[in-house]
Amino acid sequence: MLSQDVAAKTLPTAAIAGADAADPILPLELLELELSLEGFSGGEPAFCEAVRNAASAVKGDFLFDLPATGLIHDCRRLAVIRIPEGDAMRTLFAALDEDGAEIRLLQPDEDTEHLLRFADAFIDLLQRFPGRSKEAA
Repeated sequence: MLSQDVAAKTLPTAAIAGADAADPILPLELLELELSLEGFSGGEPAFCEAVRNAASAVKGDFLFDLPATGLIHDCRRLAVIRIPEGDAMRTLFAALDEDGAEIRLLQPDEDTEHLLRFADAFIDLLQRFPGRSKEAA
């Protein structure tokens, strides 16, 4: 089942160049990521590993996770990931529901803009480390 959050929200204007926000077809990586997370039943202890493995399967990056109670409705933990889309990377949130039973993907929107800015700052910091290429972050 595709999350309504992913299927319904369009990309922000600063997102991937060339993406057609009116096109209802989801990128293959996003579909593969959704399918990887669909059967999750591990609870909070297995959340990070499940999201990390799903992101890795689509050649994406797991950036970090944090407690999310109060940040997003019906969300216990939130992981920030990036997946390839064309020649760039797309930032998404993986949210563990309050019951710890389901992971849903969320695209950044006006309600999570502050979290996206934090993720962008985190990526910028990673890129400043010596010996780390800009493409690796």
